[in-house]
Amino acid sequence: MSAPGRIGLIARNTFLEAVRQKFFNVLVVLSIAMIASANFFRQFDFGSSELKFIADFGMGAIFLFGSILSVVVTAQLFFSEIENRTALTMLAKPVYRWEFIVGKFLGVFIVLFAFVTLMLALLAAVLYWRESGLMNIHPEDFEDGRLVNYLGIVELAFSELLKFGVLAAITMLIASFSNTNLYTVVLSFFVMVICQLQYIARDNWSDLDNPLLRGLVWFLSLLFPNFQMFNVGEQLIFPTHDATLSTGGYLGIIAYGSIYICMLLGLSAYSFRNREI
Repeated sequence: MSAPGRIGLIARNTFLEAVRQKFFNVLVVLSIAMIASANFFRQFDFGSSELKFIADFGMGAIFLFGSILSVVVTAQLFFSEIENRTALTMLAKPVYRWEFIVGKFLGVFIVLFAFVTLMLALLAAVLYWRESGLMNIHPEDFEDGRLVNYLGIVELAFSELLKFGVLAAITMLIASFSNTNLYTVVLSFFVMVICQLQYIARDNWSDLDNPLLRGLVWFLSLLFPNFQMFNVGEQLIFPTHDATLSTGGYLGIIAYGSIYICMLLGLSAYSFRNREI
């Protein structure tokens, strides 16, 4: 069997193992419940438009549960192979360690693709249903047509998937040298917080007079991916003249996430190659 065939087989088994887990099913049910309930919490909208509130609520739920899924499932599926000693059997066959890493990641990535697709499809359905109702109640607000860009929701799926893919690759890297599942999960969430907030530190320290400190900040900003790059939901779903995302900017996000995933998987394969199982 060729390398792509071995990787595909590992990815398939990883995906099947993930969807059989109760944790995955419970997480999906909770995500669906939160997004579907967004329409019923409109009274907590402090001045923003109703549709924007529903979209923000739904995207927040997707980020929360998608992040948990990316970290926990990646760590569980990796360490289950180690603890059950199935990794030894697999690697004793003509399977290289980098193929094992890439196969496990692709299996998780397929799980994330299914999750993001399902959640954004549900969010689009909720937005479409509520927008149709508002068009009948306030037709004057929709003289130029619908406000929600549903094609933008499709585009948003790729950026969200890449963000979760980067987080899963970070978890894979940590798992490649970690000894316990718990340590991997805790450290991965810690890194996720850094990636989510690193733009604040970069903006605050970018005006430093000391070139060494500026260089250190620049290096750290490259070391940890900036998750704010992927937060383009409002620009895609509610594009305006002042807030829109160009094709070049969108392709830049795709390239940004893809480069980090490849780099992190390369480091994971190198780290796992030197690990004793």
